Amino acid sequence: MDYQFKAGSIPLLVSMPHVGTDIPDEVMAAMTPAAIDKQDTDWHLVRLYEFLDEMGASTLSARWSRYAIDLNRPPENTNLYPGQDTTGLCPVDTFHREPLYLEGRVPDQAEVQRRLQAYWKPYHNQLRAELDRLLALHGRVVLWDAHSIASHVPRFFEGKLPDLNFGTADDKSCALDLSNAIVSRALMQDRYSIAVNGRFKGGHITRFYGEPARGVHAIQLEMCQSTYMDEEAPYGYRADLAAQVQPPLRAMMQAAVDWVRA
Repeated sequence: MDYQFKAGSIPLLVSMPHVGTDIPDEVMAAMTPAAIDKQDTDWHLVRLYEFLDEMGASTLSARWSRYAIDLNRPPENTNLYPGQDTTGLCPVDTFHREPLYLEGRVPDQAEVQRRLQAYWKPYHNQLRAELDRLLALHGRVVLWDAHSIASHVPRFFEGKLPDLNFGTADDKSCALDLSNAIVSRALMQDRYSIAVNGRFKGGHITRFYGEPARGVHAIQLEMCQSTYMDEEAPYGYRADLAAQVQPPLRAMMQAAVDWVRA
């Protein structure tokens, strides 16, 4: 199976496109040792969001590493942040500019298209099917695209990122009242810093599937990994830290569900 999926009963689908750590053998054969570490994975998000089962949310998480193909990039591989550095549909280097491919083995267009069909489309087909199911059941649905990243990545931004980075494609992917409800709940705590539509405005999933006029409201949350894990290899989960961020995280998601049900 190309992903892990669980259907829920409430109008909330949580997508985790960057948690995958598997790399197909035929892809790995062309890669450098830098790919083995998979340092740019959104580590441990399934465990961090373990409360979703109790909430009754639908969940979709990736099997394949973003190093094989990035599920949160458009199939046309257009830059989501024009004029800014970013990694592409089939990344050729890590966030720290380490080459991912052996000399002469960078995937050509035919290989990119093969990976789109084999690894990218199954995830998106399931994402669309579940959104349509929930929309038919409830009339409105929230798509929460869950991500995490190291708190310091000089390639993309200066200094430390805010702890919680919300993206709504500059208010195009979800109703402003909904994002305000989520952010207002986030602001009830003072442990974690917050940004809205800052460096992270939402990737392809947020921008493409978010259709407020149709009843699909999409929001991305990019969390600093320092809020719940060790940022250095072997990237251990920190249950003590996670226990502090999970209650406000769950409260934010409940606020989204309450809004969409109102």
